[in-house]
Amino acid sequence: MPAGGGYLCIRPRGVVRGAVLTLVFTGVLAAAAATGSLPRQDPVGERRAAPVRAVGGATVDSAALAQAAAAAMADGKSGKKAAEEFVSRSGDRWGAVYDKKEYAEFEQALGGAYTGVGLSAGRLGASGVRVTRVQAGGPAGKAGLRVGDRLVSVDGRPVDGLSVSEVVSLLRGDGVPGSPVVLGVERGRAAWTQPLRRARLTTDPVTVRRLDDGAVLIRVAAFTKGAGTRVRDAVRAAPAGAGVLLDLRGNSGGLVAEAAAAASAFLDGGLVATYDVEGEQRAVYAEGGGDTGRPLVALIDGGTMSAAELLTGALQDRGRAVTVGSRTFGKGSVQMPSALPDGSVAELTVGHYRTPAGHAVDGRGITPDLAAEDGAEERARTVLSGLGGGS
Repeated sequence: MPAGGGYLCIRPRGVVRGAVLTLVFTGVLAAAAATGSLPRQDPVGERRAAPVRAVGGATVDSAALAQAAAAAMADGKSGKKAAEEFVSRSGDRWGAVYDKKEYAEFEQALGGAYTGVGLSAGRLGASGVRVTRVQAGGPAGKAGLRVGDRLVSVDGRPVDGLSVSEVVSLLRGDGVPGSPVVLGVERGRAAWTQPLRRARLTTDPVTVRRLDDGAVLIRVAAFTKGAGTRVRDAVRAAPAGAGVLLDLRGNSGGLVAEAAAAASAFLDGGLVATYDVEGEQRAVYAEGGGDTGRPLVALIDGGTMSAAELLTGALQDRGRAVTVGSRTFGKGSVQMPSALPDGSVAELTVGHYRTPAGHAVDGRGITPDLAAEDGAEERARTVLSGLGGGS
């Protein structure tokens, strides 16, 4: 998923989402961005005026939020700013407010297009930020930035100590292709400033390649539109008996429907996850007809988030995959969009999802079956070979 924090877009009525907090393909998304849109047929989106319970027990009244925004506008002030202050005071850890332009950009990002510099970044220690992926052909890649570089500043502003949302906002800027941005970068003992110009970029969220031993590596960077179908097609096209290494490392989430479609590639129907909205239980199911016999290993890490965690939990709990790597991020809360009078949209936390075995994900993450930090891919390939997934 390209992103400065997960995919975020205007959702139609009836859509519920979960959020992530990360930097991926900077310049696409703004902080605390939402991922994990739940099924469109879910009726809870119709109850926008009802109070919703936020993380930590705080209650956010969406009707009162809209009234606060309207009152500010009547006084000639910013409705969006008033809404941001309202959400900030609510105690909703994942609540956020976005304007029309931001949502339009996020909608395009869900389709795999975005304006940015073409790099992914993640936390380095308590406050640092490092580059975790560079998109080939993007501004950052052409300038020679590499995975592992430390991001020190954006347009002269130090990023250490800033929230992810603030860093993403700086990187994204005005979202206009060709607009300049200067990054402060460190690599080992070297330090320099790197001027870049944002560009309109497209991403391929799913890549597939055949490994030397005959297994198939399917890497899913994000669950954008069509990603689930791409995974299913890749599994169906794999040679008979070939194992699959499903790489979900650094996957910052996306649409839950796409994660469920990916689960359907490996499951013959059944439960993928449950989630609660204002105390009412909902469920997400896989479609029937998946390949249930092919050896499967899923690679996960601290950058595996939201919808990607939902998929991981389903495969692990149902005994369909061996999971290898490190504990996932732990983003399992669900947001509902509320339209505001000025056209901006507030995302408010309404519930949390659980894995098929009933395990909560939010704040906990998913522990892999086999822990591996350095050399995780090699370890996963060894496990897959042991399952009979190599030639």
